[in-house]
Amino acid sequence: MKQDRPRWLARNFGTLLLAFILAVVVWVSAVTSADPNREQTFLVPVEVVGLRTDLEVITALPDELELVLLAPNSILMQIAEDPGALVAWMDLSQLGPGRFVVSVQYQVSERYRPVRVVRANPQSVELTLEELVAKTLPIETNVQGEPALGYQAADPEWSAQQVEVSGRASQVERVATVKATLNIEGANETIERAVRLVALDAEGKPVNDVTLKPNEVTVVQTITLRGGYRNMVVKVVTTGQVAEGYRQTSISVSPPNVMVFSADPQLVDQLPGYVETAPLDITGAVDDIETVLSLDLPDGVSVIGDPNVLVQAGIAAMEGNIKIIRLVETIGLLPEMEASVAPDTVDVILYGPLPVLDTLTETDVRVVLDLTGLEEGIHQLTPEVIILPERVRVETISPETVEVEIRAADALTPTPGAGP
Repeated sequence: MKQDRPRWLARNFGTLLLAFILAVVVWVSAVTSADPNREQTFLVPVEVVGLRTDLEVITALPDELELVLLAPNSILMQIAEDPGALVAWMDLSQLGPGRFVVSVQYQVSERYRPVRVVRANPQSVELTLEELVAKTLPIETNVQGEPALGYQAADPEWSAQQVEVSGRASQVERVATVKATLNIEGANETIERAVRLVALDAEGKPVNDVTLKPNEVTVVQTITLRGGYRNMVVKVVTTGQVAEGYRQTSISVSPPNVMVFSADPQLVDQLPGYVETAPLDITGAVDDIETVLSLDLPDGVSVIGDPNVLVQAGIAAMEGNIKIIRLVETIGLLPEMEASVAPDTVDVILYGPLPVLDTLTETDVRVVLDLTGLEEGIHQLTPEVIILPERVRVETISPETVEVEIRAADALTPTPGAGP
């Protein structure tokens, strides 16, 4: 019986193989139907590795690799949730200066199988590598402009005389000079500031994409007065008094300082630190004054520029308050109606310029009740104070409200306590 088994297996091997294949097909079909294959696109960050420190990539590189994978849905979901499942890189370790075509390499983690890569884009990148170099140049310093009239500039003191220029060889080779420029136009005191360095080519155009070390320098530029010159404060001299009830609020002069000069420096040194104007007479002034005055200078001393100054004096009325009594007027009442007001007079306290308050007339200040649209009956109303002078305002009114009774003209009865 045992001897017949090999012959039986030989006779039935084809049948057994077919059965096994059919079983595998059925199993694969069952698995595929439960977890079907599909394609999915992944964007994988591309890392640059092996780049020498003395080289720089001067062409744009792709940030991401587009990777299309075919795999069961469950595998694709796991890959999407795993940041380390897919990696991509470009190896530049064997490259020097020049232009190259570099393959973009990628890898799918062995934890995820089965997976087939359908497409990868880009597969390669054309790039250019340039050497990083440095050179040292002297700093070309430049002072522009002139100090203010009567001042002189000494030689400036710069904190550095040389600069290191570094970057890509093509850019560094373009740099012909490195300049530092200080503008002293109109300066009347010593300048100390940081000045930015600028790299320029042979045509004087700025060269970008280079690093300057240092990128700025400090300069001290001493500015002093020339002999015989002096910057003086202008003092305005006034005479007289403003009108009664008014006061002087301000006085200003333009320019506030002037430059004076004398061929004899001792004359300038003996001045008290200011120069006076010709007297400004403010006698009886009731309004602002604006005028041009000359300067009072000793013999041998002159002003550099315009010898006159503009003087402005502010004059304003003194302010205070006053109490007046006014009869309450009514407006807006229908012809067939009459009204009585209680009280029929009010106290009004006004605030404003005293000269204006002292000259107020009856018609300048009125107290009015507007009865437009009001029906018969008793009403509590707030009177309005009408003031003609613009600079006068109401501080208080007493009482703040009054009572008014509106009746038909033939039925009106006086309100107790009301005025006639």
